[in-house]
Amino acid sequence: MSMDSKDPTFGRPRPAKTRRMPFLIVVAAALVIAAIAWWFAHATPAQPTGGGRFRGARGAGQGGPGGGLPMPVGVAKVENGDINIVLNALGTVTPLRVVTVSAQVSGQLQKVNFKEGQRVAEGDLLAEIDPRPFQAALTQAEGTAARDQALLANARIDLERYRTLFQQDSIAKQQLDSQASLVRQYEGTVSSDRGPVETAKVNLGYTKIVASVSGRVGLRQVDAGNNVQNGGSIVVITQLMPIDVLFTIPEDNLPAVLAKQHAGTALGVDVYDRSGQAKLGGGSLASLDNQIDTSTGTVKAKAEFANADESLFPNQFVNVRLQLDVMHGATVIPTSSLERGSGGLFVYVVQPDHTVAVRNIKTGPTEGERVAVTDGLKVGEEVVTSGADRLREGSKVELPGENPQSAEANGEKAATAKPAEGDAAKRAGSRGEGQQGQGRGQGEHRRRDGSGNSTGASGSKPADGAPAKPADAKPAGTDAKSTDSGKQ
Repeated sequence: MSMDSKDPTFGRPRPAKTRRMPFLIVVAAALVIAAIAWWFAHATPAQPTGGGRFRGARGAGQGGPGGGLPMPVGVAKVENGDINIVLNALGTVTPLRVVTVSAQVSGQLQKVNFKEGQRVAEGDLLAEIDPRPFQAALTQAEGTAARDQALLANARIDLERYRTLFQQDSIAKQQLDSQASLVRQYEGTVSSDRGPVETAKVNLGYTKIVASVSGRVGLRQVDAGNNVQNGGSIVVITQLMPIDVLFTIPEDNLPAVLAKQHAGTALGVDVYDRSGQAKLGGGSLASLDNQIDTSTGTVKAKAEFANADESLFPNQFVNVRLQLDVMHGATVIPTSSLERGSGGLFVYVVQPDHTVAVRNIKTGPTEGERVAVTDGLKVGEEVVTSGADRLREGSKVELPGENPQSAEANGEKAATAKPAEGDAAKRAGSRGEGQQGQGRGQGEHRRRDGSGNSTGASGSKPADGAPAKPADAKPAGTDAKSTDSGKQ
């Protein structure tokens, strides 16, 4: 028999108390951890009363009705001005003519007389091809033509002679007719000789490559010394002055544009850069396309610009503003002052007492950062343009240039002017601080000395109207101990 069989508890189930021991240990450990966490959380020193005052000031500074610091905002006055009614569109700068200068004869390119990006005039010499082969061909053609002209002249002299002999009945009619036919044959040969001569002259002229239009040359596509073929590209010339801008107009605005054109009114067109800030030039509407694009519901339009300063560049993307009309004497406000709510557009109007009032308005045409107001505002009123996120009806605002004094600055001035009132404020603050941190201070001192009595001065609470205890006063426990020792 084994040793376990001698144990009286062998084979019996463990008591329930033994099984509950691990659970109780876990619960006890959790309680200890919770007590330590509670002690660290409540052992933090009490915040000074100034912190609470600061939080109150910040909370009151939302600009709501009922007091607090005013909200700083930006404002603008409602003005009376003119609003241009314009159509905004996206356009592309298109040159009037783009010419590719190419060689019309084959040969060696001897000279390139232009610089890349140079402005050239029509007829300027751009490049030269070796003219010697073409000069030789011209000389040969002219020689053949001279020979045939000499033969024609001799045949004409013989024809006159044969006519005289025929009148004298010295030769037959057939011989005279043959000579006349020979003259006509030479005349045809001389006429055909003019073609090779003219062709040789034209080819010789093609050896000098000239600009066919005035404009700006691009990058050269071949260098001097290369053999160029007939049709080989040399350079591209783009005409920049004047220049066109192509854009589209919605079909809904087409009647207004046509009405202006039929009345003979020239519609001005301004173009701006990609950002829409810098103006690149001004021109006029030149023409409209003859049909509407059914896929986009727009019609193509072309505006012409003088482009004297060459600020418009071919294929440049621009913002187009076509001016249809001008609204004179409109009530104008900045677009940044507009707010949108459930009831539509509204603005915050600054009142004489530096509060704001919500005002529903109706707007008209917009030009850049300015919008016309048709109803709801009067000229001379001030509207909020920035800082309106936390405003509501009756909120206090601080206008630009103003610097209102805070509550803390007012308190310091009052303390400097009246020391007695400042001392009373300090005593009142001490009472408030003691009330806020009483429970925390007593708990802290109980943990430190192990008793329920507070031994620090922070836990004391002087009676109302009683003088404050001096800072160097001894604790009560110290006096009692010294008295007992004296008695002993």
